[in-house]
Amino acid sequence: MDALEAWSEFNVAMAGATAALAGLVIVAASVNIAEIVKAGSITSRLAASIATLVLAIAASGLGLVPQISSLVYGSILGAVTIGAAVFQVHAARVVISNRDRRNRMRFLKASVGAIPLVVYLVAAVLLMIEQPSGLYVAAAGCLLAIAAALVISWVALVEVLR
Repeated sequence: MDALEAWSEFNVAMAGATAALAGLVIVAASVNIAEIVKAGSITSRLAASIATLVLAIAASGLGLVPQISSLVYGSILGAVTIGAAVFQVHAARVVISNRDRRNRMRFLKASVGAIPLVVYLVAAVLLMIEQPSGLYVAAAGCLLAIAAALVISWVALVEVLR
């Protein structure tokens, strides 16, 4: 796809940024891993957050594959998004089922991680039907993935210390 070549610098930057962020989240979580493992909702939210960052890494990395077709890019992006969604659905179920009085804003905690996944699915469909706008939607998905992962990770790491 010729239009994808114009996105190479963006994809290089996003692949590096999301990989670094995923590493930092893992290191930050490892500091209090014993407490995190005790709290199932925190563990599942951090796993979903990391899965979303891995999705962003994969989307950016795929965008750097020479001469990848729009159909292949969109198909793989859709498959990886569904894989990340498995972690998000599990996290949402755990958060919603946690009736602890300290577990406030359950719906928000359960849904914030789904936003970039929905955007990535839309991008995947647009790319599969060869709509150049899919690249813009994928870029938005990447930025939303970073924002959502930062929020989820920060909240989870603060909650574990309460």
